Amino acid sequence: MIVSSGKTEEIEKSKTTCQGIGGRMATPRNDAENNGISFFTIKHNQYAYLGLKEGPKAGVFHYPSGIPALYTRWSKNEPSGQGQENCVEMYTDGKWNDKGCNQRRLTVCEL
Repeated sequence: MIVSSGKTEEIEKSKTTCQGIGGRMATPRNDAENNGISFFTIKHNQYAYLGLKEGPKAGVFHYPSGIPALYTRWSKNEPSGQGQENCVEMYTDGKWNDKGCNQRRLTVCEL
């Protein structure tokens, strides 16, 4: 189940919020899950951080378990941060962008 309070927070606060309700930051593994998260970005007209993080190799992003992400929906020419943008945000069109981790984005959790 994917849920959102509609609040925007910094990524560490989003992680804490999701853990506080017994979940974790939403991390899509297929189109259906990506569409579920996208529903909230459209509803609240906000970008959302996803529960993916760049690993030691630039441009390779990992699930919270540490396994490299097998499913991606990168926007054209992304990821482009070359190791400088370690988080992933979802646009309102459901596409992804690598982004610095210091912004306020919509909190979306999976339970």
